[in-house]
Formats: sequence, structure tokens, C-alpha cells
Amino acid sequence: MSLDPKIRASLTLPAICAPMFLVTGPALVREACKAGVIGGLPRQNARSLEEFEAWLAEITQALDAHRQAHPAARIAPIAVNYPTRMPPDELAANMALCARYGVEIIISVGGDPTELIQRVHDFGGKVFHDVTSLRFAEKAIAAGADGLNCIGAGGGGHSGTISHLALIPRLRAIYDGTLVMAGAVSTGAVIRAAEVLGADLAYLGTRFIATQEADAPDEYKQLLVSQTSTDLAYTGDIAGVPANWMVESIRRVGLDPDNLPTPLGRGMRHDHLPPGVTPWRNLWSAGQGIDLIDDIPSVSALVARLRAEYVAACRTPSLIDQALEAQGAVA
Repeated sequence: MSLDPKIRASLTLPAICAPMFLVTGPALVREACKAGVIGGLPRQNARSLEEFEAWLAEITQALDAHRQAHPAARIAPIAVNYPTRMPPDELAANMALCARYGVEIIISVGGDPTELIQRVHDFGGKVFHDVTSLRFAEKAIAAGADGLNCIGAGGGGHSGTISHLALIPRLRAIYDGTLVMAGAVSTGAVIRAAEVLGADLAYLGTRFIATQEADAPDEYKQLLVSQTSTDLAYTGDIAGVPANWMVESIRRVGLDPDNLPTPLGRGMRHDHLPPGVTPWRNLWSAGQGIDLIDDIPSVSALVARLRAEYVAACRTPSLIDQALEAQGAVA
């Protein structure tokens, strides 16, 4: 495993609360970090650099206060999410901001991360790049990524089609950087399974949407509780990239899930959709981990539950070991 020991020591769980468009705000990140889970904050959720700086200031001040009040607490770092394509001046301003607020991890998505990685390395940060296939992973490794967010089958917002059972061990065999298992992670036992497969961290998105601090609409959260994976449609016809979408949200905006409009070009886009219909604003995605969601707790309560499940999974012997132990007791 290759996670920075300093980061590992700050965690109560080997996990990241994923940065989610229009869902993640300062409250969700703050509470995740306070609970000992890396909090991912998307730059694109803030309307301006000034607003984003205000968010970073708000979060870091709250974490500093929590640290002073609870000196023994494990407080996880903030991770900021950026697209790889940014104008040079804008990229420089954003990297300077991250350096100023001590952001240690940048999560990058889409395209070639080479320039972003160079900029982040200049101020001593690390880049974890989203990948959905071996080919994309190899490109990110060649670009110098410090970590890979490996989004396997069953993910929500940007989902791959490869089983984690193959993707994680294959990448661990060729890469000694940080591996993050993403897609359908909703319980502490699955977080432990990520480690067994060879990952350093697990990536939780959908599970954290259904929390009190998430900025998602209440209707979205309620659907995460009431719906199952059979109510998801895996398609690239909504946002231009393959993702799992909640069929009920598709129907609610007047679209036919079986006859969706076709994107007008390549890449992430929604100009083919009717006016007022926007992915993630009123068309909602979810991973297959939705099957394991049946409530909307606070972040602190959720992390405590995940931690208990994780510890139980770590302590559970295999069925073979249990059988051998029982045979020994009989003998």
C-alpha cells in the first residue's frame, strides 16, 4: 500500500467522501473531515474563485476549532476536485489558492492531467485522477498521477464497466501509487473489501448524498432511500459520458427512459436535452450501492456506523478458518 502515512494517520476510515457536482458543499466536506474521512470539494460548485476561497476558509477554520477542542481527534484532509481543462491563468490562481490553504490532495477528472499534475507537484500536492478503464489508468500513470480513483462497475456519476474484482488487482500489479476503489461502496464491509483487493482507500459518493449535510434536494435523497439498482439506467445519452441515472428522475422531467435524445457531440454535454433539463440538477445519478441505503443520517452518524461495520469486517475470520477452529475444538 502506498498512501502517505501522514494522511493515513488522520483517518478513522480508509475512505473519501467523493466530490459531487451540485451536491457537495462546505457542510458536507467539513463534517466528513471532522469524522476522519477525506472530504472532496468540487471547485465547479462555487460560482467564483472568491466564493471558493470563502468555502476553504470556512472549512479550515471549523476544522482548526475542532482540533483545538478535541486534540486527540483524527481530522482528515480536504481534497479539491478540478477538471483537467482550465485556462493557464485560472489554473495558476486556483493552485495558488490550494497551496495557501494547505490542500494536500487534488482530484482530477477528464482528459489529460499532465499539466495539472505538474502545477500541483510544484506546491507539494498530490493528484488522484479518475479512471474507468486500464487504458485510462495507464495514461494517468504515464502523466505522473500520485493516485488513481478506479471507478468500476456500479458507480454513479461517472461509471466504468469493469468489475472491481479484476480492476483493482490488475492495477495494483502495475502501479505502486495510491489506489482508490470507487463504485457501489456503501458499507464498512465494502471499504474493507477494497483493502483486501489491493486498494488503499474507498470512494463513497451516493451513500453521502443521502446525508443531512449534503446539498442535494430532499426529493433526491428520498429517492435514494426508496429506489433500488433496478431503478437505474446506465447510459451516456444524458450527460455525454456513461453513468447510472435514476429512471424516476428521468420520467419526472418528461423524458422517456427508453427513448432518450442523442448527444450532439463527444464529451460531457447536455445541449441535446430540452430547456430546463440539466444533468445532476434535476436529472439525478446514483450508484448500485443504492441497494444498501435505507436512511438519511448525519455525516457523523454515518461515519460512526461505517467505522463499526469496517472494524467488524476486519475482525471476521474466513469461513474456512471458522471451520478449522471448530474442528480443533472438537478434537
